[in-house]
Amino acid sequence: MTTPLLSVRNLRVSFRIDRSNTFDALKGVSFDVMPNQTVALVGESGSGKSVTSLAVLGLLPKENAKVSSDSQIEFDGKNLLALSRQEIRELRGDKISMIFQEPMSSLNPVFTVGYQIKEVLKEHKNLTGAAADKRAVELLKEVGIPSAEERVDYYPHQMSGGQQQRVMIAMAIACEPKLLIADEPTTALDVTIQKQILDLIAEIQKKRGMSVLFITHDLAVVGDIADRVVVMRNGEIKEQGTTKEVFSAPKDDYTKALLSCRPAVDSRPKRLPVIEDFMAGRAEAMRSEQRARGVRDADPVVLEVKGLCKDFYSREGLFGKKTFHAAKDVSFKLRKGKTLGLVGESGSGKTTVGLTVMRLHDATKGEAWFDGKNIFAMTEKEFLPYKKRIQIVFQNPYASLNPRFTVGQILMEPMVIHGIGKGGDDRSKMAFELLSKVGLPEMSFYKYPHEFSGGQRQRIAIARCLTMKPDILICDESVSALDVSVQAQVLNLLQDLQDEFGLSYIFISHDLAVVKYMSDEVMVMSNGEVVEHENSDTLYQAPKHEYTKRLLDSIPKGLAAT
Repeated sequence: MTTPLLSVRNLRVSFRIDRSNTFDALKGVSFDVMPNQTVALVGESGSGKSVTSLAVLGLLPKENAKVSSDSQIEFDGKNLLALSRQEIRELRGDKISMIFQEPMSSLNPVFTVGYQIKEVLKEHKNLTGAAADKRAVELLKEVGIPSAEERVDYYPHQMSGGQQQRVMIAMAIACEPKLLIADEPTTALDVTIQKQILDLIAEIQKKRGMSVLFITHDLAVVGDIADRVVVMRNGEIKEQGTTKEVFSAPKDDYTKALLSCRPAVDSRPKRLPVIEDFMAGRAEAMRSEQRARGVRDADPVVLEVKGLCKDFYSREGLFGKKTFHAAKDVSFKLRKGKTLGLVGESGSGKTTVGLTVMRLHDATKGEAWFDGKNIFAMTEKEFLPYKKRIQIVFQNPYASLNPRFTVGQILMEPMVIHGIGKGGDDRSKMAFELLSKVGLPEMSFYKYPHEFSGGQRQRIAIARCLTMKPDILICDESVSALDVSVQAQVLNLLQDLQDEFGLSYIFISHDLAVVKYMSDEVMVMSNGEVVEHENSDTLYQAPKHEYTKRLLDSIPKGLAAT
């Protein structure tokens, strides 16, 4: 019988909150990772999957984290919990490596990517000089970085998100580790880049014969890459087994719920079931009621954009100027109570279009007709009354909410600016009503953003937009960083608000399953241009453009394959 490369037994981890209270993050977690095997740890935020990986790496904070004395973590025959700090440090990066979720936070912005790869080689392989230079270029080539000889001298900000993640993988495999831990390595990436990164990890795993512990909340991704799945919730393992077993015949209700929460591309239920729906046995009935989608010529138009162009300029040399065409001759109609989905890879121009419609960018050329007026031709003063009728929900609720304001102040500030309400009491009353509308308790009014989860913060951001009673809501990747169950809650909320208020959405996303669920029509962008524009069902069933076909082919097939 083969001996596990990594064996975790009865792992219990608690964190000290204050002098008298502790929080049990892990409650007796046990699983194995065999040689040359990929095991996926799956669960929502707070399930304990990242704490598990940090415990394996010896990176838990010594100040307030405590590992139970009866816990065991064995790697390649060594008890990791018994190693000294120096011993675990020598092991980390050499025999066990990690790819973190956010490469821009993990890569040092003041050093070139080549320098950072060579740091790893120097620390663990004693490789310096020309030999280290050569090896750094070889590693960049291995992870598919084009023109590696040139880009080895690039700084992280000079590379795309996908290329930065490839650099992280190059650093992780530099010392040929036996175990690679990948913590949400594809969460914020476009569907095509995600597929490239998943294929790359699978290829390197096969080529080098290493084991992979893959941490994610996306079960569709798991189906494409993992041999075994370990499902976690609230610090406990709810279910584990081969990927095929777990996906085809899940035993635990929570696993069934996770599999069900994510929108499918071949159906559109009126409401997406969330975890609670599944636990209460309501999911099947919810999935049977379908929502009709599509637009007709008779539907009234609230916004018509004609020939929108947006250029950005950068310096080249001492006196030169380089032009980048972010949006080229973009035209579309947005109809009342309908959703226009904008899809494309990073750099396709979809966010630029949304920000330009909001006039957060000035259009280089084009027209945008709203309520009979060309809002691009207005002065800032003329546009002010229209500004409140077009609102935007940004991708990152952590960055878009003022951390020094209470939720009440966040909601009432735009009312004050635009003269909505008769006074403080009237505005407070409206704020409480909006909190109820987005499913948050009254006590939220007095709290600060840091006291809420990511999904709750996104609800606050939506409530802030609703204070303006807008006609148009632009959602810019507003659910991309959320767990699948929280994502389902926010999507249901957006649907409810659209049904109640007749809102029109411009829904920008790289997640094609989410776009299909939300959109009446879809506009596909590539390199600043619209390459296809069609009713959503028609586009997904019979895409015409090769780029659209490539995007759809990149959707993880894990769930469908089983």
